[in-house]
Amino acid sequence: MDIFDKINELYDKRREIELGGGDERIDKQHEKGKLTARERIDLLLDQDTFVELNPFITHRNRDFGMDGQAGPGDGVVTGYGKVNGRPIYLFAQDFTVFGGALGEMHAKKIANVMDLAAKNGTPFIGLNDSGGARIQEGVMSLDGYGEIFYRNAIYSGVIPQISVILGPCAGGAVYSPAITDFVFMTDDTSQMFITGPKVIETVTGEKISSEALGGSKVHNTISGNAHFRGKDEETVLQSVRQLLSYLPQNNEEKPPMMPYDNENDDRPELVDIVPFEGIRPYDIRKVIDQVVDSNSFMEVQPEFARNIVIGLARIKGETVGLVCNQPRVMAGGLDIDSSDKAARFIRFCDAFNIPIITFEDVSGFFPGIKQEHGGIIRHGAKILYAYSEATVPKMTVILRKAYGGAYVALNSKSIGADVVFAWPNAEIAVMGPEGAANIIFAKEIANSDSPEATRAEKIEEYRKKFANPYVAASHGMVDDVIDPRETRIKLIQALEMMRGKKEERPKKKHGNIPL
Repeated sequence: MDIFDKINELYDKRREIELGGGDERIDKQHEKGKLTARERIDLLLDQDTFVELNPFITHRNRDFGMDGQAGPGDGVVTGYGKVNGRPIYLFAQDFTVFGGALGEMHAKKIANVMDLAAKNGTPFIGLNDSGGARIQEGVMSLDGYGEIFYRNAIYSGVIPQISVILGPCAGGAVYSPAITDFVFMTDDTSQMFITGPKVIETVTGEKISSEALGGSKVHNTISGNAHFRGKDEETVLQSVRQLLSYLPQNNEEKPPMMPYDNENDDRPELVDIVPFEGIRPYDIRKVIDQVVDSNSFMEVQPEFARNIVIGLARIKGETVGLVCNQPRVMAGGLDIDSSDKAARFIRFCDAFNIPIITFEDVSGFFPGIKQEHGGIIRHGAKILYAYSEATVPKMTVILRKAYGGAYVALNSKSIGADVVFAWPNAEIAVMGPEGAANIIFAKEIANSDSPEATRAEKIEEYRKKFANPYVAASHGMVDDVIDPRETRIKLIQALEMMRGKKEERPKKKHGNIPL
């Protein structure tokens, strides 16, 4: 046997590994509407950029008949490549080998590539498609999960971490995606749950399908555990590529600047989008579209806690994070879920040097026994905490209502906003004029010969005296009252002014956010 025989042997082994569980299992994967691990990698990465790592690793378990099963790659493909010309590291679980179940060496491959991603300061992507822990390996598989969870945690805020759920993800496997920054799911073919339908039926007697228990719609609309979903794997993986275009490689870099059209920055349509009357709803997305670069807004968690709209966009090619009240839903009021949604996104933006812009039109924190007993105090405090600790450039535009504690929570000057603008019709007050007048002038209204006329008179008196932007501006809580049509211009100027912002916080191990 000469060197060429050895080289041929190498290529034979590589072909065997690339075939995974074999043609029959690959066909079954396709029949389910799912792609193979390697097909997914090809869709995600730029063409011909994938470099595989540790392809020859396999399990070393000899119990329960495992000694006779090779398991090419031990059920996971790992390596690095490029997305939009920038490097990333990734793993893709191979459901055709042991159902993608995680064992000792499977976890070792993932941990190795996570360490490389952190050392090299690049985003890390996990393509999840797994039956869970490999039962035959017992505690070794659980220890493997721990190794991954640990790295998810210590690399959080250091490199962007994205989880893509492309099949089942059950038991301990769901905790790794939960720690990462963003979770993508596919309709009909991906699920996440701690305990599956069979276990739930055995323990509680409740019957439910896998999709109804933990499908993409559930996690994108009800639980909030996922951030994006798509109709198929191609759509989802393209969305991952889009998301990466907004992000820096790591926490020591700023997001990439993108080319932009030299368009007219004056936006006269803004005057017509937001109704003058505070009780009339409108879609905040129309405001966003007028202010950011054309077609640049990528909404995050669009179906969850719809009373707040968050997402990434660009202004003059620069990535910004947007946190916006949605008057179309619950009058834009803040509740438990919207507080959690906004706070986590604010902290992500701060970790990765993305300026935060807040469009405020908030009636307050949503009242009710369910909200109070559910912990709205604790959850609402998360927004206060997130804005207060953030050191990136922070801008607020008060479009209309800014009432009570919600006004303070949504990036007011008192909790660290760099610049606060208000439109001329903005109402900044402890509460709305109607409620305030009923309290302050209760006796006068009750003793009046015409209570309704007196109430209307006192409401207008309160509105003129307090519910306007000029009182707040006179005390420095608003930096400027601006023409709505100049909103984009003012934000462009503010972003340019704060591009070199540096702000230190007291030295500490970490704070204790009210989780």
